[in-house]
Amino acid sequence: MSYLEKIYSLNGLRVVVTGASSGLGLHQAVALANCGATVFALSRTGTPKVDINMPVPKNVHFGSLDVSSPTEIRQKIGDIGAAGGIDVLVNNAGITERLRAEDISEEQWRKIHDVNVDGVFWCSQAAYPFLKDSAHVGRIINIASMASYLGFSEVVPYSSSKSAVLGITRGLAVEWSKDNILVNSISPGWFPSLMSQQVMDADRKAKILNRMPLHRFGRPEELSAMTCFLASPAATYITGQDFSVDGGALAFGF
Repeated sequence: MSYLEKIYSLNGLRVVVTGASSGLGLHQAVALANCGATVFALSRTGTPKVDINMPVPKNVHFGSLDVSSPTEIRQKIGDIGAAGGIDVLVNNAGITERLRAEDISEEQWRKIHDVNVDGVFWCSQAAYPFLKDSAHVGRIINIASMASYLGFSEVVPYSSSKSAVLGITRGLAVEWSKDNILVNSISPGWFPSLMSQQVMDADRKAKILNRMPLHRFGRPEELSAMTCFLASPAATYITGQDFSVDGGALAFGF
């Protein structure tokens, strides 16, 4: 095995990806599997919701999980862990709605935070004993957002929830640093997805494209590469960090 293969291969890893029925979650699951991992791609539907323009490897196993249910989380992650362990958890599941702040109901606020915040924490807690016992150094990779850093109109609950993801990432990274677990996050910029389409119109699309130096949307594989890196042996001295994969948006002044 070459040096590059040794530090970037995911052979032997067992990886759980939430929100993996479409979009970036599905692409990440496939990319991780193509790097050698056995991937458990979990979502509410339990199967892909969209066609993907690449073959899905046999080492991707689809299953159902509602991350707003702590009971379901403990059961599903416990079953996967008991059957062979868990080395990497990718907390990708997320939802949003486009609403003005003054019109948001308690139910809508709670629904978004149940998935985007509580789901991240309960999945991490459920995976903890298995990640701690990983022979490969356990990893948690949380998917945050540009909305963790920047304010956007009509998505305040989403911004709140994704800011919380950064807090969870840093807190767990410190608390579990001596437990064989590294915790990092990725903040995607703007990638085509079913979720982004829910809040995108022509005016917002133009504003987004003008907001970044590269002036284009990201490609799913450009995000998946960061996920694979953080799961790999090459990233064993990185924890408590957030990585913006955003076409330069955070750096862009004028």
